[in-house]
Amino acid sequence: MMSVSPNTTEQLTTLFALGREVASVLDLDELLQKIPQLIARLTKFQAFAAYLLDPKGNELRVAYSVGYPEDTARTLRLKVGHGLVGAAVAEGQPILVNDVHTDPRYVEAVPGSKAELVVPLRRKGRVIGALNLLSDTPGQFTEADVEMLRQFGAHVAVAIENARLFEHEREYTSTLEILSDIAREFGAILNLDELLTKIANLTKRVIDYRTFGILLVNDETSELEMKVAVRYGDMIQVPRVKLGVGLVGYAALHKEPVLVPDVSTDPRYIKVVDDARSELVIPLMLKDRCIGVFDLESPELDAFTKSHVEILTLLASQAAVAIENARLYETIRANEDRLEKEIRFAQRVQHALLPTELPTRLKGVDVAARFAPARELGGDLYDFLAPEPNTLVVAVGDVSGKGVAAALYSAFAGELIRSRTFRRRYAPERFSPAGVLASTNTILYERQLEEYYCTLCYALFDFKRRTLTLANSGLPYPIRCRGDTISQIELPGVPLGAFAGSTYDELSFDLKPGDVFVFCSDGVFEANDALEREFGAERLIDVVTAMRQKPARELVDAIFAAVQDFRGDTPPNDDMTAVALRITASNKVQDSAGPERERHW
Repeated sequence: MMSVSPNTTEQLTTLFALGREVASVLDLDELLQKIPQLIARLTKFQAFAAYLLDPKGNELRVAYSVGYPEDTARTLRLKVGHGLVGAAVAEGQPILVNDVHTDPRYVEAVPGSKAELVVPLRRKGRVIGALNLLSDTPGQFTEADVEMLRQFGAHVAVAIENARLFEHEREYTSTLEILSDIAREFGAILNLDELLTKIANLTKRVIDYRTFGILLVNDETSELEMKVAVRYGDMIQVPRVKLGVGLVGYAALHKEPVLVPDVSTDPRYIKVVDDARSELVIPLMLKDRCIGVFDLESPELDAFTKSHVEILTLLASQAAVAIENARLYETIRANEDRLEKEIRFAQRVQHALLPTELPTRLKGVDVAARFAPARELGGDLYDFLAPEPNTLVVAVGDVSGKGVAAALYSAFAGELIRSRTFRRRYAPERFSPAGVLASTNTILYERQLEEYYCTLCYALFDFKRRTLTLANSGLPYPIRCRGDTISQIELPGVPLGAFAGSTYDELSFDLKPGDVFVFCSDGVFEANDALEREFGAERLIDVVTAMRQKPARELVDAIFAAVQDFRGDTPPNDDMTAVALRITASNKVQDSAGPERERHW
């Protein structure tokens, strides 16, 4: 039975412990710094260097060192096969020289060195670098040191590869975050020239190019026109290129990236930059259409990688959308006068669709409304309708979103409400407040405009029966005042157009002289001040409390004034609508058998 010496057992235990330590480090710089500290537990040395192989240049560089002159560590490059380090990498075997001056392969890096031990770092059959120990004592290193360092080097090689993979993933994640930031910056620029210059500058954040150009396709001439060309920070002039001609023309025509490690071997190359050695062309794709290309050139051979292709392809897709948006914006600006004229006309139409007075000469009720869009056009709506004698419907709604699309949706929703309200004359049970909302919801949902919906409060005042019947589809709860009691009418509901088959609840109240009802859209409740606080229901109730004895017009104006004071210089974040209705002392009731008679409440 073979015995194991105590020294051997201790060395194996130490190697196992050191292997676990290097395996636990995923940061490459931290790992390289830790290696000489761990080797010092195995053997003595005066200088240390970890060399890593650059596969492209077939040379070794010092990744980290201890005891090396600073300039030497920074600038030293060794070709594979050159020096003791290069020879060990080339042969894939450790080299021990206890008197370096007797070996012609020795290259002095640290003055005063007498002995050198080099162990190549092998990973999956290939050499990725080497560990180099130097000593000022001849005969410092032994065969036992060689074997221990060789075994330790195997652990180091695995740890370096793992750290590189981790670093690659971290860099890739960081690159994606940068691309996301760049995309947001792209989206904020609508001037085409400014955008293209910004693209050239921001691309530097993901790839350090030497020469960069953006060429856009001219659909009329079937040519690529250089819009931005940068070389070493200076602008250069490049002729137009026909589609299919040169590397850029090929990439644009075939809608695929072109990666050329050596342009001198590619007959498609058109010389523009004197010292260009390699080139990468990325098409700017907008769906299935190529609108241009990124063109990168380098004075180094094989300067671009597949990773560059992947990253720039992502960047190009973002840039293509931004470029197209900028072009569309330029088209819009060219038609700016016409659009402004149409918007002014649309504003007139929208205001014309809103009622200016009650539909009948109802006595005993005081109503006022006010609407202010956040933009040129808004998505709020309100209406006063009289489907039957001695009745009044107040409808207040808020369409999701703002602007032209919301205004169109609002007009459509308002017309649905009007048409279904007047059907009440023929089918009052079917077109109750809840029925009107359910029917409107069905039509809006069938239009399949998923990104839009409408919240709306529908209030039917029956002055003959002295009742109010309410249904709500998500508008902020209206406010009811009776004497000193002021509260919100809590009646929730699903927004119109959001879901098929939605049904709605109703609430009914009796009406008395002095009752006040206030309906407001989100823009009132959710108005923000400079600190992003909301106006809220409590402040609104305070305004109504103070103004509940005033005419409806003064109450509505007071609400808008309070919101404006609260908001200050902060621009409106939503359309605002407020409707106030007061029941006064008496009401005219039209009996079916005779003329009007006055009923006192």
